[in-house]
This record gives sequence, structure tokens and C-alpha cells, in this order.
Amino acid sequence: MNERIFDRPVFVRERPFIVREVASLDDALDFLDHWPEADRGLIYQTAWKACCDVFDGHKPLPVARHAFEGFAKRAGILEDADAVLPWMGRGKGSSGRTSV
Repeated sequence: MNERIFDRPVFVRERPFIVREVASLDDALDFLDHWPEADRGLIYQTAWKACCDVFDGHKPLPVARHAFEGFAKRAGILEDADAVLPWMGRGKGSSGRTSV
């Protein structure tokens, strides 16, 4: 089992109509690494440092998840998991379509 997987994912809006699941420390670091440099303020720096501290073993994994979620909320890109999950998952044998 991967020790870097969050207990529950964080969902963030990447672009209009595109939601990304950030389910692990590696996902969070990748997302933050690609964040535009012009938008890397104090909240970004705090999240980045927390994730790096967890990566280096100085802090527990929930610290990274909490910091990343806080960053996403302040950046206005945090998506509600309850709203996202029904669209992402499919039941066994389901085509993914809904009846109207």
C-alpha cells in the first residue's frame, strides 16, 4: 500500500468543465509544481512547504492534504466531492448514462 495516498481525495477545477482528483501527495506536488508562477503567493508557498515537509518525512500525511485543500479553497478551485463523485463513478455494468 502506498503510504502517500490521502484518506480521501481533494477535487480541484483545472479548467472550465475539467475536474482533477488529487488523491496522493505525489498528485498534490505535481499540481502545485504546474501552478502558474505569477500566482504563487503565500498560500501557495505554505501548501508547497507542507507537502515538501511531508515528502521529506518531517510531518504526517494529513498535513499535506489539509494544506493542499486550504490552498485550493483560497484559490477558488476546490470542488465539492459530493457533487463530483456521482459523475466520476459508474456502477458495475453501467454505461454511465442516466435516464431522463
